[in-house]
Amino acid sequence: MLLEGDRVKLENRNYVFAGAFVDELARSGLRDVCICPGSRSSPLAISFARHSGIRKWTHLDERSAGFFALGIARNSGRPVAVVCSSGTASANFLPAVAEGRYGLVPLIFLTADRPADLVNWGALQTIDQTRIYGDHVKLSVHAEAREVTTDLMAYIRTLACRVYATSNVSPQGPVHVNFPFREPLEPSLVLTDFPENISEDDFEAWQGRVNGNPFVSNSVNETIPNIKNLKALVSYMSGVEHGLIVCGPNYQAGFANLITKLASKWKYPIFADALSGVRVGSHDRSMVLDTYDAYLRDDDLCTRMSPDLIIRFGPLPVSKALTQYLEKHRNAYQILVDESDNWRDPFRIVSQFFNVSPVSFCEALTPLVNKEREHNTWSEWWLQANSTVRQAIARQIDSYDKMFEGKVFSRLSNLIDDDTVLFVGNSMPVRDLDTFYPTSSKAVNFVANRGASGIDGVVSSALGIAAAAVTKKVILVIGDISLYHDMNGLLAAKLHGLNATVVVLNNNGGGIFSFLPQAAHKDVFEEYFGTPHDLNFKSAADLYGLNYSFIQDWDAFDKAVNESLLNEGVSLIEIPGDRADNVELHSEVWNAISKTVKNQKDLYSAL
Repeated sequence: MLLEGDRVKLENRNYVFAGAFVDELARSGLRDVCICPGSRSSPLAISFARHSGIRKWTHLDERSAGFFALGIARNSGRPVAVVCSSGTASANFLPAVAEGRYGLVPLIFLTADRPADLVNWGALQTIDQTRIYGDHVKLSVHAEAREVTTDLMAYIRTLACRVYATSNVSPQGPVHVNFPFREPLEPSLVLTDFPENISEDDFEAWQGRVNGNPFVSNSVNETIPNIKNLKALVSYMSGVEHGLIVCGPNYQAGFANLITKLASKWKYPIFADALSGVRVGSHDRSMVLDTYDAYLRDDDLCTRMSPDLIIRFGPLPVSKALTQYLEKHRNAYQILVDESDNWRDPFRIVSQFFNVSPVSFCEALTPLVNKEREHNTWSEWWLQANSTVRQAIARQIDSYDKMFEGKVFSRLSNLIDDDTVLFVGNSMPVRDLDTFYPTSSKAVNFVANRGASGIDGVVSSALGIAAAAVTKKVILVIGDISLYHDMNGLLAAKLHGLNATVVVLNNNGGGIFSFLPQAAHKDVFEEYFGTPHDLNFKSAADLYGLNYSFIQDWDAFDKAVNESLLNEGVSLIEIPGDRADNVELHSEVWNAISKTVKNQKDLYSAL
């Protein structure tokens, strides 16, 4: 700051506003920002660059940047900011915005813009960015840097606090602030009137930098379920033996320990989605089922095993067989415990909805459950069937010398240690994880983008976790189309010196479509659904400076994974496959299980 008579020379208002906004985000708790290059966003980028309390991650591709930030936020549990310039740059954030909205991930999207008088007048790199993300964000604000006054400085700092709090409050999610900046965009000094009745000594206080606390204190609201409703539920459950628990994707710490203790008291088996955090870990897993996707494909079994009560936590599970089972038994009393405001009940089968976090629900319910039920025919059958089918799956896939995609996960279960992050792509990888990764005492963290469930941004999301989880090992298992879709994301590994293992299942096209009825239409299938590309990814590994292995047998796979976990940097392990073979091998597994299930149905009749 320089004084010239009754006027003060300071950086132009773009930087006064942006600097105060960034400073307030940091004081509210922001620790990471992803910055994409651009001229119009200079006030934001430079203000973040100057702030020593915030880590900066540079990205050349806005779509990759959004998903990279999503990975950091998923791992840390707190908001991460993303900055871009004006025009279509902001449109490239939309996939990550949507994933954050439906995946309940806290993100702060900061887009630069041109002033309103240039929008729709042919100015370059200018589109209408007001509410560009529609209802996919929890809050959208158009924040113009106007004259520098005491009131407006209070506004911009209060706005930063509100933006951070809104993103962070349950249910967490993305927010958007659009900044229309006028030139000059560089941090040049300009003369401005000194605020009335404020001395030079009070200048810092006028800017709002009064202490180390947020300008507006905020806290995350922790909504607890209605105790009266919980007591009624416990009373009802005391007379219901045929109950089940379904745990969908969940990343809340402590949930697994709470729900497994309750399940043990109720003797209700848990259908534990691989992403639920319940399937693996040191908690009590005596009631955990991990092979239901295999045996719930038997329609007769699903009809016989009719529940009276189903308690579901969080979003729908990955398994289609399980969701069809839930839909089939819509006459059962079905309870949904979910903090999302989306009412995730597409089949309209929920009887009672607790709009609270699963952890809050379990913490409130646990003191009300005193009696422990004895095992009964219902619980014993599910546990026995699960164990028998798990053995059948293991025998079948152990017999395969071919590079069967499902076997990748059974091999990984033996190779990885506690606290490893196993990130899986959508389409087939997440489904094979759910079917073939067995329950284990290892505390492995399974992660996937199941909010909007797209194949875009998967590489960047996984590398975002690698950036945040610096003490953990990160393994990504991804399909070839998904890797192709986000190859730009690999640049982050080189720019930021990240460590990770990327296993790409290259079956030369869209493998999941081979399991659909469209595959029978040979005249159109390959060109419009299979979409073969005839690519391998060695050149991509060379381009981005990654370690590379081409794997054709299981011993080589084990060696490559072990070496990648010991080495620094990112390793790309490519496994070639054939889509037709993959369908056939999956069918062989289901046929082997079908024979096992028949015996289990007879056993239930005997019980």
